[in-house]
Amino acid sequence: MGRRSRGRRLQQQQQRSESAEDGGKRNGAGWEGGYPEIVKENKLFEHYYQELKIVPEGEWDQFMGALREPLPATLRITGYKSHAKEILHCLKNKYFKELEDLEVDGQKVEVPQPLSWYPEELAWHTNLSRKILRKSPQLEKFHQFLVSETESGNISRQEAVSMIPPLLLNAHPHHKILDMCAAPGSKTTQLIEMLHADMNVPFPEGFVIANDVDNKRCYLLVHQAKRLGSPCIMVVNHDASCIPRLQVDVNGRKEVLFYDRILCDVPCSGDGTMRKNIDVWKKWSTLNSLQLHGLQLRIATRGAEQLVEGGRMVYSTCSLNPIEDEAVIASLLEKSEGALELADVSSELPGLKWVPGLSQWKVMTKDGQWFASWDDVPHNRHTQIRPTMFPPKDPEKLQAMHLERCLRILPHHQNTGGFFVAVLVKKSSMPWNKRPPKPQGEPAEPRAPVPPSPAEPTAGCASTPSELESKLAPGISDTGAAESAEDADGSGSRRGGVCGPPPSKKMKLFGFKEDPFVFIPEDDPLFPPIQKFYALDPSFPKTNLLTRTTEGKKRQLYMVSKELRNVLLNNSERMKVINTGIKVWCRNNSGEEFDCAFRLAQEGIYTLYPFINSRIITVSIEDVQVLLTQENPFFRKLSSEAYSQVKDMAKGSVVLKYEPDPTKPDALQCPIVLCGWRGKASVRTFVPRNERLHYLRMMGLEVPVGKKREGGAGAPGAENQKDRDARGQGTSEMNDT
Repeated sequence: MGRRSRGRRLQQQQQRSESAEDGGKRNGAGWEGGYPEIVKENKLFEHYYQELKIVPEGEWDQFMGALREPLPATLRITGYKSHAKEILHCLKNKYFKELEDLEVDGQKVEVPQPLSWYPEELAWHTNLSRKILRKSPQLEKFHQFLVSETESGNISRQEAVSMIPPLLLNAHPHHKILDMCAAPGSKTTQLIEMLHADMNVPFPEGFVIANDVDNKRCYLLVHQAKRLGSPCIMVVNHDASCIPRLQVDVNGRKEVLFYDRILCDVPCSGDGTMRKNIDVWKKWSTLNSLQLHGLQLRIATRGAEQLVEGGRMVYSTCSLNPIEDEAVIASLLEKSEGALELADVSSELPGLKWVPGLSQWKVMTKDGQWFASWDDVPHNRHTQIRPTMFPPKDPEKLQAMHLERCLRILPHHQNTGGFFVAVLVKKSSMPWNKRPPKPQGEPAEPRAPVPPSPAEPTAGCASTPSELESKLAPGISDTGAAESAEDADGSGSRRGGVCGPPPSKKMKLFGFKEDPFVFIPEDDPLFPPIQKFYALDPSFPKTNLLTRTTEGKKRQLYMVSKELRNVLLNNSERMKVINTGIKVWCRNNSGEEFDCAFRLAQEGIYTLYPFINSRIITVSIEDVQVLLTQENPFFRKLSSEAYSQVKDMAKGSVVLKYEPDPTKPDALQCPIVLCGWRGKASVRTFVPRNERLHYLRMMGLEVPVGKKREGGAGAPGAENQKDRDARGQGTSEMNDT
């Protein structure tokens, strides 16, 4: 056995050396990394989509040719921050200019172009693939810029078609938004940007609840959302097809929470992603779509139930298959009995090329057998093929659905991936929610499960009391619904401001054990020293402060909007919250010496700054440069204006504020707020490395890789910044760094 193993190892080494010797002859084709290149052919795939006629006449060759080409890299500039224009200016005038006349592997690099349909030139694409960006030495500086700015939350490297659903959702800062299948979170970050369209409003009225069924992917979602530093995002972990119905307190009365906007980007077979996921070529089969159709319909139905009347829901997939696309929409429209309608969004994204949705399609089994209608399906296929997979028989009903309003994006039209989007508007309550209310005088009885109607798919969820309660009960309509008194006083509300993880077995899911969310009591002695030290405005919403521990010293203080506080306090038994809130203060080990035990956290400074009236140092652009490039600059290194402010200030945490000078258009034109520390004779910043590099780039400075300043020794009694960033408070922040 040992000899055979050694023999195999020697053989593999020999093959690798041979591969390395003639690697130059293969010009990227053939063998790569010891594996044969995947052949981008699938006859069943071609036969299926040619038969369904999803591609316009005469465009099939271009369609297949585009699928075989690598997907171009696309990036999106975070649009809600005031310095988005500065990043755009930096990209256009520095990095994109350096790409002119550049060749990589014999291929001329095209200068990146803005996506014609994305507002304000905030999204760009290039013919460079991700692989070339990572591997090419000529592009190292550009790649480092993308990596660093992505980690800072200023840029998202996101597939072009993935940007479409949030735009069509048309969300505004006051909207309550549910993202049903949110991970990894690129669309969620777009929604957060829309909430913060006005950066002068620290707490928008709206919020985003981002859900995913996969516990591990929820932490990726947390990491993505945290980059944007919003107090209006909550990450939860549920099966989207039976996500709980939540309650909120409205003037002392418990009411069901309905969402103004719902993003329903469902799990799919993903054959629109062939350009980046090349495994799809050999694994593609119609069986995937047949297996996913039921789940997709259940998720879309659950979303429609929780949508407010007049609200908008976007259903999307990265699949081209009508079984996952038009069939789901048609079935949902049919069972809604007029409660839902497809919106005409053809003019909402000018410049976007798309083809209308299909109104006729057939169903094919894994072995290539076609069925044109449910009546043709033999009994032994009834478990695999369902009636909802076929178009409606009634021509008038089919025409009234306007399935042509669905958008199918084909790869060869604008050099993208394949995608499907449908926008639904809710006109009235779903028909199964219109039952007459139960008389008020009747005694409360245990609620029996409501049998599904023939048109309603049964959710594949266990009928636990929690999940039964999450479904709409008889007597609750979709507008202004109020939960019964026994529900309102039961598991939903929390006493003492402690919103712990659900203790009962019914809500336990595989994954990390979460710390509780504990709101700071009104009379907590912890807060007055903070309020005095920073001269917080009387309007500061201190009831929105929370920690993640019920015992011992509170190390971190987080903040949520009052609307999310309402959701947390009334639903901690109904939902599994992974993360919410933004860090605003961190405890210093010996902070009491400086009259305040808590220093400011850069993560939440833009939320906190509007309420701070003390310990603010106004700095010039030259001061910002000194503070970000030097470890602990002495007071005398600052401008005379900054020096006069800092010299008589007591030790401790400070705010460093730069306001742009409109009379100097060549200088940085976006405001900057930094957290700092006023020491005995010096002042320093507590800013994460990537954010520091971001500001320096915006000022036209490029810091060499070898000279990147790490956190370094901090203020007296303060921890090292790198250590602080690496250590989260509880498992909820484990992926935050």
